[in-house]
Amino acid sequence: MLRIYQNTYRRTARKAVVYSTKVACCNHSTLCGITSHPRRPRDAGSSSSNGSHQRHEEFLLAGNPARGWQMPPPSRGYGMLVVRILRGALKLRYLVLGGAIGGGVSLSKKYEDWKDGLPDFKWLEDAMPQGERWSQFSRNLIEVGSLVKNAIDVAKDDLKAKTTVAALGITTDESRKKYEKLQSQVETLQTEIMNVQIKYQKELEKMEKENRELRQQYLILKTNKKTTAKKIKKSLIDMYSEVLDELSGYDTGYTMADHLPRVVVVGDQSSGKTSVLESIAKARIFPRGSGEMMTRAPVKVTLAEGPYHVAQFRDSDREYDLTKESDLQDLRRDVEFRMKASVRGGKTVSNEVIAMTVKGPGLQRMVLVDLPGIISTMTVDMASDTKDSIHQMTKHYMSNPNAIILCIQDGSVDAERSNVTDLVMQCDPLGRRTIFVLTKVDLAEELADPDRIRKILSGKLFPMKALGYYAVVTGRGRKDDSIDAIRQYEEDFFKNSKLFHRRGVIMPHQVTSRNLSLAVSDRFWKMVRETIEQQADAFKATRFNLETEWKNNFPRLRESGRDELFDKAKGEILDEVVTLSQISAKKWDDALNTKLWEKLSNYVFETIYLPAAQSDSFNTMVDIKLRQWAEQALPAKSVEAGWEALQQEFISLMERSKKAQDHDGIFDQLKSAVVDEAIRRHSWEDKAIDMLRVIQLNTLEDRFVHDKQEWDSAVKFLETSVNAKLVQTEETLAQMFGPGQLRRFTHWQYLTQDQQKRRSVKNELDKILKNDTKHLPTLTHDELTTVRKNLQRDNVDVDTDYIRQTWFPVYRKHFLQQALQRAKDCRKAYYLYTQQGAECEISCSDVVLFWRIQQVIKITGNALRQQVINREARRLDKEIKAVLDEFSDDEEKKGYLLTGKRVLLAEELIKVRQIQEKLEEFINSLNQEK
Repeated sequence: MLRIYQNTYRRTARKAVVYSTKVACCNHSTLCGITSHPRRPRDAGSSSSNGSHQRHEEFLLAGNPARGWQMPPPSRGYGMLVVRILRGALKLRYLVLGGAIGGGVSLSKKYEDWKDGLPDFKWLEDAMPQGERWSQFSRNLIEVGSLVKNAIDVAKDDLKAKTTVAALGITTDESRKKYEKLQSQVETLQTEIMNVQIKYQKELEKMEKENRELRQQYLILKTNKKTTAKKIKKSLIDMYSEVLDELSGYDTGYTMADHLPRVVVVGDQSSGKTSVLESIAKARIFPRGSGEMMTRAPVKVTLAEGPYHVAQFRDSDREYDLTKESDLQDLRRDVEFRMKASVRGGKTVSNEVIAMTVKGPGLQRMVLVDLPGIISTMTVDMASDTKDSIHQMTKHYMSNPNAIILCIQDGSVDAERSNVTDLVMQCDPLGRRTIFVLTKVDLAEELADPDRIRKILSGKLFPMKALGYYAVVTGRGRKDDSIDAIRQYEEDFFKNSKLFHRRGVIMPHQVTSRNLSLAVSDRFWKMVRETIEQQADAFKATRFNLETEWKNNFPRLRESGRDELFDKAKGEILDEVVTLSQISAKKWDDALNTKLWEKLSNYVFETIYLPAAQSDSFNTMVDIKLRQWAEQALPAKSVEAGWEALQQEFISLMERSKKAQDHDGIFDQLKSAVVDEAIRRHSWEDKAIDMLRVIQLNTLEDRFVHDKQEWDSAVKFLETSVNAKLVQTEETLAQMFGPGQLRRFTHWQYLTQDQQKRRSVKNELDKILKNDTKHLPTLTHDELTTVRKNLQRDNVDVDTDYIRQTWFPVYRKHFLQQALQRAKDCRKAYYLYTQQGAECEISCSDVVLFWRIQQVIKITGNALRQQVINREARRLDKEIKAVLDEFSDDEEKKGYLLTGKRVLLAEELIKVRQIQEKLEEFINSLNQEK
């Protein structure tokens, strides 16, 4: 059955070739007014046929309009009129022969491409029996053949009628009548041509639809048979699009420009260029606006043939079903979102390319780039450089010597208002790679002069030149119209239009989006085949230069890109996190205890120890202060100390790793950024505070030192802490009173006037402390008055606040020295303390206070260590992994953190290799297709 289907289609295609070429040539002769030539000898037929084919192909590409039929001047005789009629009739024979050969080759090639796309259906002879569906399909093909045959018979009858006129000697009146009849027959024949073309296209679309259904059934039956699925081979256009994607992200210090062909769609704003692209893609894939700028960034659309009509962004896995309105709305919304997201820094347009692929049945394979429309006036909501940015972007894409410029002109406005034609003429003055498209011709029919339209489409109105000129209709101004409705409206318009049909302004092949897409695709692939080898050689030379530079600079290193280096750094960072759990318990305890006392010492001295020492009931005041502290600030401060200790240990591990012999300094900046960000995000668990509060309250309730060892440890802790505070206090006093006499003599230093005053005040305060060693922390009013009068007697005038400021550090030093002495006295008073308790002759309440604080620090440090090992280290590991994952997706951040000549050179070398390999793969596939 499949063989019958293929043979029937071949016969129908041959008949369609014969008829389409004949009627096309009839139309060509009538509209263009091409004169016939004497018949050449038979031995020159072969070369004549080839030349005819070449002239016919050039004529289709140039798209020259018809020159119209002109009546002979009345001064000549009617005999000349008969001769001209006979000449117009006889020239059909030669045009039929040339057009048949050219059209036959084109349609035969189209049929062979279509036939190669069919899967192997030999196994269907057993899997699918004959049925009503195959019979109906055969009847449809026979009907198409009969339509073509009838049209050919009409052409033959018309040719016979013209031959009869030449053979008969008819009068002048009869020749006029025959001429008018011939004119009406030509118009009727043009109408039949258009109708048959439309019917033929519909039948082809119907056959393509049935072909898709057969492919689906083939896949279903093949799956049921459990056959092994073969790897899907990439199409040529997909491979070429991948090369362009690689080149779009290629940044190099070499003068290596991207000169690969693509179709650049340019035009004035709201000229319909996006609608033309949608018509070629057969889907309304772009957002629409009412006169506002919608295209804000270049959109690269790769068109490819496929069984399903789908679209997909280059950086996304989602496929949009273009046959569903919901998916079309999502696609348009995503395109608009990507355009707005690409515009940053107050700009109106962006150079970031939005890449997407559209696949579907009957789509012509090519790569198009839709650019923002050229504007002549800026609005208040646009950036000041919008107009210049669009001009520069458009020139950049058109300056590619291998780019095909699809110049879109709005047919509903005056041609003199066009801005795009001047830019196109600057970039392609000879018109060797420009295709001109006149849009909205349905509106132009009502507004424009037919002669003006004819001049535009013949290249005689604009100074720019082009390969071909086309007229299309891209809609009726309705946002909700589907592409099928728009294409049907376009066909009906060109079928019934008086401007484009009755008056013979243009040729049939110059109209409709379908003919435009065929011409653009043909030119695109011709340009690709002519230039791809040259581009591949250029990248081969660039690769050689980069490899030579790498060997000279880094002979013992392998070229690793940012992604590979990032993965290596990621592994090293995660290994350091694992090392945290291997730190010994003693080291954790020492680090945590040190950090805890660093956070708590100031509060202990300033809020608990010193105020309690001023009161008459030291122990009672200490109990109250400790309980308030444990219920409020102590747990939070402890967690903060634990978090800082964890951070400090992790950073110290990272610093020690830098001293290793195999350390690679290229990762240092990245590691530091990851660690800082992870630590910034990391926070201790909230429930740890409540747990610590209970532990600390219970620990502080114990007021009795259990053994001599703990007593000695508390005394040592007290002495160490007091000595540390004493050092700080002496530093404060040194700044307040200036250097001593010896230092002034050896370092040639002098006292300031304020320091001299401070020293005078200190001498008076020392007298007070010498007379009362147990003086309270504050001075009485009488003492302040006495000190002030004594200073006035020495000509030193100061106020009471000045005296108090000097008193605080002086008294603190005196108190700390006394506390240090008490600690020494209590060193051997443990047994006396155990026997007499609080009534001991030697006051050791200071030692008991610091023992209690020491115990709470030990218990808190132990709890924090367990929390770090069991919970916080793992939570920090998760934070670091999350930061690394975010950094891995942020190419800008990776480029900032992993930089240097080594990285940049490796990145460029890897990129050039990828581009060259993809180019070679594409060239091999392209040569195989030839």
